[in-house]
Amino acid sequence: MRLAYVAALSAAVALPVFAVAPLHAAYAADALGERTGAITFTISAADLGAGMSWGKGVLTFQGHDYNFGIRGGSGAAIGFSKMRAQGTVFNLYRAQDLEGTYWSVQGEATIGAGTGGAVMENNNGVRIKFTSHTSGARLAFSVERLTIKLRP
Repeated sequence: MRLAYVAALSAAVALPVFAVAPLHAAYAADALGERTGAITFTISAADLGAGMSWGKGVLTFQGHDYNFGIRGGSGAAIGFSKMRAQGTVFNLYRAQDLEGTYWSVQGEATIGAGTGGAVMENNNGVRIKFTSHTSGARLAFSVERLTIKLRP
């Protein structure tokens, strides 16, 4: 049930990334909650059926930068890609609430370079909406599970 909610929310929010009318993006952002931070990260993914993802990033929250690591996996994918992403964090009230496992439903077809976007949510109710630029050669349509852990 929760996965279906995240999938529907991802579709509703990622659509404005490709839409022409900026009015829709304003309504979608409101549905995610309160904007509380910004995030940038890079993820590398290697897949042959099931796959692994790893990376790092920076959360900007209440005037401070927090480094974090990312690990995860996906299914129904083949290839290798590297993704650079930036986005907005919603409903984050303590930096440590960024930690946890995030779920998203994503599709990727990268040959050389590509763009995309998604929404992820963890068990603390923190949501991340991001746009991404990918490079490599990867074909995927899968449920992605990413675990974020703050670094000292």
